[in-house]
Amino acid sequence: MRRDNIFSTIPTGLTGELTELIAHNRSVRIERIISKGHKSADGFWYDQNEDEWVTILKGAARLQLENNAEEVALSPGDHMLIPAHTKHRVRWTAPDEETIWLAIFSSEPLSDGE
Repeated sequence: MRRDNIFSTIPTGLTGELTELIAHNRSVRIERIISKGHKSADGFWYDQNEDEWVTILKGAARLQLENNAEEVALSPGDHMLIPAHTKHRVRWTAPDEETIWLAIFSSEPLSDGE
């Protein structure tokens, strides 16, 4: 058993978004994602085979979902469930501090608690 801290070992001078695998099994993958001013490339949309639940632990971000003109602003504590094949993109992350995301991907459909 290994103990770690999600806020430790944050590299300085990120040249690209950093994705790190924290834990996984056949149907679930948990990742820490670190952004600093990073965003999706123009015209790029994520179209994933898995449901994704994401929360912001530190920093801020804005997401855009396809067919939705309004961006979704996320700050620490905010979370959302993005169902599989919901096209989405990162429009903005805070340029002056790291944005730390916790993302949980599941090949089994997730419920948003409602």
